[in-house]
Formats: sequence, structure tokens, C-alpha cells
Amino acid sequence: MESQTGESMVALTESMERMEARLEAAASLFERAAALIEERESERTGELRKIVAAVETSREAELQKKLEAAEQQIAELRAQMAEPPEAPAPSARRTVPASTAQFLAKQGITSLESLEAGALDAALTGLSLEQRIAVKAQLLRAGVV
Repeated sequence: MESQTGESMVALTESMERMEARLEAAASLFERAAALIEERESERTGELRKIVAAVETSREAELQKKLEAAEQQIAELRAQMAEPPEAPAPSARRTVPASTAQFLAKQGITSLESLEAGALDAALTGLSLEQRIAVKAQLLRAGVV
């Protein structure tokens, strides 16, 4: 019986040693798999970070260009506002409707070159407000006033 017990102890020990070797092999495989997964995960997140950084950089550059363009436009507008306005060029057209010319001639205004605001107002006193506005508008269009 001792021999049977001794044999079963030996068989049990050998079985446990084989199981231990298999567990060590499985643990080794598990560690390698975990290391590979960890490496892939870090690569994936690293690539994602690189892409995000590239997108942010290009968007930032685009916004910087737009800002510079807007600042340049603002500077140009400010420069235009600082310059004194140019006097409007005198109109080359110096003709007025015949009815207006006849009315002004009746009032004693023959030359449109030397027309003064006071003389014009004095000549238009006999007209209604609407008629005065119409005459002045025609003179403005003709470039006389």
C-alpha cells in the first residue's frame, strides 16, 4: 500500500509540476498579450493626439490670417476717415431746364456762374415751398448750386 501511495504521490507531484509549467506558460502569454494591447492603445491615442493637434494648428493658422486681414481693413478704413474729404468735382453739365432759366431771367438772374445763395432765395420768394424746392433741385442737378 505504501508503494501505491508513494506512486500516487509521485504522479500527483508530476501532475502538479506539469500544471505549474502550463500556468507559467499561460501567464507568460497573458503578459505578452497585455503588453501588445497596451502598446496598441498608446499608439492609437498617440495618433489621435497628433491628428487633433494638426487640426487645431491649421484652424489656428486660418483664424490668424483672417484676423490679420480684418486688422488691415480696419487700418485702411481709419486712414480713410482721417483724410479730409475731397471736394466734389464740379459738374461739367451747366444746363438747366428752359422753364427754370426763364424764371430766373424774369427775376434778374442772367448768369448762372455768379449765382449766390442770397440772390437765389430772394428770386424764389414769390414761389410756393414745393416750387422753390423743385427749382433748387434742378439747379443742383445741373451743378449750378
